[in-house]
Amino acid sequence: MRPRIATLDFARGIAILGILLLNISSFGLPKAAYLNPAYAGEPSASNAWTWAILDVVAQGKFLMMFAMLFGGGLYLLLPRGKAWIQSRLSLLLLCGLIHAIFFWDGDILLSYGLIGLVFWRLIRDAKSNASLFRTGVVLYLAGVGILVLLGLISSPDPGGYWLPGYAELQYEQFWRLKGGIEAINNRLDLLSSSLISVAVQYGWELGGAMLMGASLMRSGWLKGQFSPAHYLQLAAILLPFSLAIQIPAVVFAWHTGWSYRWSGFYLQAPREIGALMQAVGYLALCYGFWPQLVKQRWVYRISQVGRMALTHYLLQTLICTFFFNTLGFYEHFNRLQLVALVPAVWAINLAVTRVWLRYFRQGPMEWLWRKLTAQAAGESHHGTH
Repeated sequence: MRPRIATLDFARGIAILGILLLNISSFGLPKAAYLNPAYAGEPSASNAWTWAILDVVAQGKFLMMFAMLFGGGLYLLLPRGKAWIQSRLSLLLLCGLIHAIFFWDGDILLSYGLIGLVFWRLIRDAKSNASLFRTGVVLYLAGVGILVLLGLISSPDPGGYWLPGYAELQYEQFWRLKGGIEAINNRLDLLSSSLISVAVQYGWELGGAMLMGASLMRSGWLKGQFSPAHYLQLAAILLPFSLAIQIPAVVFAWHTGWSYRWSGFYLQAPREIGALMQAVGYLALCYGFWPQLVKQRWVYRISQVGRMALTHYLLQTLICTFFFNTLGFYEHFNRLQLVALVPAVWAINLAVTRVWLRYFRQGPMEWLWRKLTAQAAGESHHGTH
């Protein structure tokens, strides 16, 4: 096993915990609520403000952070060879498929596995670090451009996924709480539409972020090989600039009453560009402040969560689907109250990590993933687990 990069584990832990700030609304509210705070009419002030603040601080940021770290991880795996990488990504794709069909419709693992399989060769074959980074930027901007294009050709009538009717909301509540085959059929429908979205638009952004992450790893940036001053200066440039792009877009979306075409497409474009800059800015903060952070106990705990990122992502699903669907707390909380529940889930993540890593070197899902990858890649030796 290669030695772990502590900063990388910390950044991955921050990303996994941060993703829940957005995902919690997908667990506790109808699907339409994720992007549209006015999905059921005029939102209350607290709902609108919670949406706006989360949109600026978290929406897309932690996912892009995670995508870049994922791309960096793919670069580190290159010495393992083609069979190992393809087996590893195929198993992730399979895990995502099971997760999306049987557990939760907000899965990201399937997309990461799929896009990783499509783009990993670009990481391997890149002539130079600069060309790898440029390709990533071009792909990401292509995804943003497609988003604007989709806005131009989209129907002005948004349909149920943006503005569901009363009957649609009632039915969604019914299948989420009932579970079983009814829920599986609905999750399959949602999976097919999300795969179309990945193929047409989102996959370009995800692939672009992965290539940029691989480039940052190749240059040593994601290994923490630059000076703390470099990272902090970069954060000081990127974070204010990303906010300057996004805040007007969020304000304007609010003023249009979250109209489908504006809020869903045109104003989403500057927020997507800002999200990428902010993700790099957040990473730069982690690395820039690392000499001070490394001494903190809580930082060590979050780094341990990063070591078990796959386990914790799936654990969050199990906790939230049990609470909202099995126990029936779906639609019992508004947006602000849902965010207030997030630290309780984080506490479980941290407690599980602390107990598990006392006895084992890897998370259970990480161990299984590695073992199955070794078998699928045809390795005769299994290495240490």
